[in-house]
Amino acid sequence: MTPKALLFLALAIFFVVYLVAWVVYLGRARRRLPEDDPAVERGAPTPLHLAIGFVTNFFDTLGIGSFATTTSMFRLKGVVPDRLIPGTLNVGHTAPTVAQAFIYISIVAADMSTLTAMIAASVAGAWLGAGFVASWSRRKVQIGMGVALLVAASLMLATQLGLFPVGGEAIGVQGGRLGVGVFGNFALGALMTLGIGLYAPCMILVSLLGMSPKVSFPIMMGSCAFLMPVGSMRFIRKDAYALRPALGLALGGVPGVLLAAYIVKSLPLGAVRWLVIVVVVYTAVAMLRSASAQPKPSSTITIPPPEPR
Repeated sequence: MTPKALLFLALAIFFVVYLVAWVVYLGRARRRLPEDDPAVERGAPTPLHLAIGFVTNFFDTLGIGSFATTTSMFRLKGVVPDRLIPGTLNVGHTAPTVAQAFIYISIVAADMSTLTAMIAASVAGAWLGAGFVASWSRRKVQIGMGVALLVAASLMLATQLGLFPVGGEAIGVQGGRLGVGVFGNFALGALMTLGIGLYAPCMILVSLLGMSPKVSFPIMMGSCAFLMPVGSMRFIRKDAYALRPALGLALGGVPGVLLAAYIVKSLPLGAVRWLVIVVVVYTAVAMLRSASAQPKPSSTITIPPPEPR
């Protein structure tokens, strides 16, 4: 069996285990949580949920990214409480991202040792990051996502203005540059659980390492396809996601991926990227303003007076 076939087999196993575990945890949560809890809410996804999944994953397949756009749509329509957005993004976009990974790893040549090492690093980062973010309060999530979205918008803007190198022709790296790539993807995997998409910064990382920009597609989509089931399970175990919107992202997203990859294939995306930058900045500012309007948790402990005897 070739290294690529082994990678596909591992990805299929990851995804199947993820689906089975999701169903098992959902059954347990439904026995434990009230019916109106977002993590177990009954009913099919709404047309809005499906449309958001389709549109965001269509552009995600073409390299725009889905996390920032989905966050903006969720907040614009009030679809998901802020505290549950990171978990919903990771849980809902897993299936479409796995589909993207199978497609791009199949059609784009990449050095398997580089690809495997960077994927493994991103998975480790996601496991670490999800454990923290799933337990955060609403205010912490708002601050974290607000800052993350501003960083994402800055990276998009720098890329749009051509401030980063365009990359080289290599399909892999070795030695010190591979070490830098592994460390960078570890950090990006951890940040992804907070809601900052991996695509734009991974494209920049690949270019800075001297690899061809085309190689970023199997690296970033393969990384996300492996790390998202791992990170998502920690959100699912802690009921830190919204079920119906997550299902909408998954069910609407896969057709969007297939349409973009096999029928549309490419679009003039310059104007779309500018629009995404504006929307992401607006969403980040709104997140930070919402966080600043909430009282900070007290850092002192108030000792009640002793009861009279």
